[in-house]
This record gives sequence, structure tokens and C-alpha cells, in this order.
Amino acid sequence: MVTESVLIATLGGQAQVVTFALDDLLAHSENISEVIVLHVASDDPRLQHALAQLENEFAHDVYAGRACRFSHIALHNGSRPLEQIDDESAAEATWQIVHELIARLKIDRRQLHLSVAGGPRMMALMAISAATLHFDHHDRLWHMYTPPEFLERAQDGAILHAQPQDGVHLIQVPLAPWGAYFPALRSLTQATSAQLIAAQTQWLESGEQEHCQKVVRALTERQLDVLRAFAKGVNLQEVAEALAVTVKTVHAHKTTILEECRNAWNLPDGERLTYHFIRDKFERYFQTQTKDSIKTRR
Repeated sequence: MVTESVLIATLGGQAQVVTFALDDLLAHSENISEVIVLHVASDDPRLQHALAQLENEFAHDVYAGRACRFSHIALHNGSRPLEQIDDESAAEATWQIVHELIARLKIDRRQLHLSVAGGPRMMALMAISAATLHFDHHDRLWHMYTPPEFLERAQDGAILHAQPQDGVHLIQVPLAPWGAYFPALRSLTQATSAQLIAAQTQWLESGEQEHCQKVVRALTERQLDVLRAFAKGVNLQEVAEALAVTVKTVHAHKTTILEECRNAWNLPDGERLTYHFIRDKFERYFQTQTKDSIKTRR
């Protein structure tokens, strides 16, 4: 069974950002059965013209000879239409709208494509933020590249369908689907975006602490002394002087510490680790640990 996909696109006054994206996805055999456009609630003639063009392109729920539904959602804050996203309240309302839309589509088990080429930048940012919560590994975030010369000719929907030689194409943007890694985040349906970010940070820090603890448990007491020093930003020579050992000894301890870090974080053998990695990972860890809880003896 072929999975039906949905394209969610942000829109300003340029209808072609939607049709260009859809054409590229269809050319790559994506089974797009529905297009949903997000836009501000404005009477701006350019926006209204773009919406009219899109309505025409999807007349009778058919696009380029194939079945494809089209709908558009105007942003609002409660009962008040949002003509622009100019403060935190408007931004939060935008996030909630996209959050609820993507959550509903994922409940329906739809594969999602998100294109954020049009409309206010804040709308795109909020859409990306909501996507990190609800997307899974099969969903995609896209940036659209349009050559400058062709972009100028296509302004205001003058050209709605690009040819291969025009150079218009989508570029996939890497996106960490945190909701897939931490499903409990998705249960916070009534939370604000700020609350979700705080919860996400807490879970991430918890995971980092587990990695740190794995390293700490694997080290000897002397190696742990070296780790604490590196976590404070002390260099190799200073550590040797403070511990009254040779630089060669500290270097040997450092090699062991970095190897345990590589194992704990499951890093590839070819990835180079430095003092900066140790400080970045362990400075906060040691600040939040008491001396008695730093190490569990074997």
C-alpha cells in the first residue's frame, strides 16, 4: 500500500512557492494527496491573488490531472485574525495552530512534507518548531532553491510551473524529530511552546547525565581527578602540576577518558575528541553533583 502524503506550505504573496514545491515532490514520485497552506489573515491583494491562483490550480480537487485536495488556514489568535506575527502572543498562537494541525495529521498516520518558502519568517520558524515535536523519521522539511533570474520572472505567480532547465528544486533540511525520541513530549498537548522547550531540555539533560555517569563509573579515582580538572577548563600542564604527576601521565589519563566518552556517546572511531568536548559535557554535570554521588564504586 502506497502511503498518502500531505504537503504543508507557508504562503505569503507568491503562489508559485506552493506549486513549485508540489511539482518537485510529484516528479520524485511522492504520493501527495492533499496540500494545506498556512497564511496570515490579511486582505493584502497579493495574498488574495495567490490564494485565488491556487484555488484555480486545484479546481474540483484535481491538480495536474491527479486527485489532490487543497485547503488553506488563516492564522488567528482566539477569535482575532492575525494579520501579522508581531509579538509573543501572536507567535504562540501561530505555534498552537501548526502544532494542532500536524498532530491531527500524524494521528491519521499521514506522511508529511513541510515547505517553509513563503510568508513571514516567524510563521516558518513556528512551523519548524512544531515539526520537531510531531515529525517522525519518514517526514521531511524542505527548503526551496530558485535561481535569482527565474525568481524574478516568476514574481507574483507569473510562472506557476517550472521546467527542469529552470533549476528550481527542493533541498531537504535535516530535522531532529525530538517527539520520536521522547514520545512523552507529544502528550503535553496543552503546553505552550516555551513549556515544551523546557521539557525537551530537561529530557536531553537527563540523557546527557546518563552518558556522563557511564564515563565516571568507568574511571579510576585518579582519572576522575583529571576529568574534573578538564571539566573546569584546566589545561594539560596545569593538571600535571596540580596533581604532582608528569604531563605524560595526564596525557595517558586523558586518552582513557576520551575513549570512555567515545563509548558512552557511541561516537564513531574517526571522530576527533578534544578538551572542549570534555568541558562541554562535564562542566555542568559536576556542578550539579555532590562528591558522594559522583561515582558509584564497583
